Amino acid sequence: MKVFKLLVILLLASGTSNAQQATVKAPTVDDILNKYYENSGGKALWDSLKSVRMTGQVSVQGMEIPVTIIQTAAGQQKVSIKFQGQEITQVAFDGEKGWNTDFMNQKAEKMSAEANANTKQQVMDFPDALHNYKAKGYLAQLEGKEMIEGKEAFKVKLIKTPVKLDGQEQENIVYYFFDPENYLPVAMRNMSLSGQTKGASVETLLDDYRQVQGLLFPFSSKISYNGQPGETIQLENIETNAKFDPKLFAFPE
Repeated sequence: MKVFKLLVILLLASGTSNAQQATVKAPTVDDILNKYYENSGGKALWDSLKSVRMTGQVSVQGMEIPVTIIQTAAGQQKVSIKFQGQEITQVAFDGEKGWNTDFMNQKAEKMSAEANANTKQQVMDFPDALHNYKAKGYLAQLEGKEMIEGKEAFKVKLIKTPVKLDGQEQENIVYYFFDPENYLPVAMRNMSLSGQTKGASVETLLDDYRQVQGLLFPFSSKISYNGQPGETIQLENIETNAKFDPKLFAFPE
């Protein structure tokens, strides 16, 4: 009888130990993000990043359109494309004010006050929204795993500062999916809040990671809307920490 009791105690202790080990092994949100930044170049190197200039091709509706994307830690941004021999600024932001090009008359137009405020919030997420998310007042939650392209991935929900659309406050949530082996993001998902795709679920698949000055960047992005294929962005070159003339982002007078 004493031997039986001893065996029961040992089995219970073993079960408790295994449960504790399982609990310890389960990663937290910060565990995942820390490993992501560590595996992609190190937090210190990401913290020191001042600017990114990306060039490549956007494939949409059978067309290949050259695109240039510039972002800086100062909140400056410019996205331009070359179409029918002309360079068109899709969006530009100088850190305080934004503008874009009207495709109908090819004239520069300033953003509305609401769009300007939303863009100012978005550009300050450089180099991404997860970077120093707590300091921005964001909340990150781990929501288990989800299948992405036939493979399990950690699902992280990032709750950002709400935005305003048509005067109404809207929640601002982005889901990130991380490869459980290398902890690099393989996908992002969010709700489109404006434009022709307003209300659509937007999923971006991230692939083709390459090292640029010690940091890993995805060179391929495939975007879908409500499960339907949209555009694909294939980058050809990424340049980091270049300096840009502020006039590049300013509204053309």
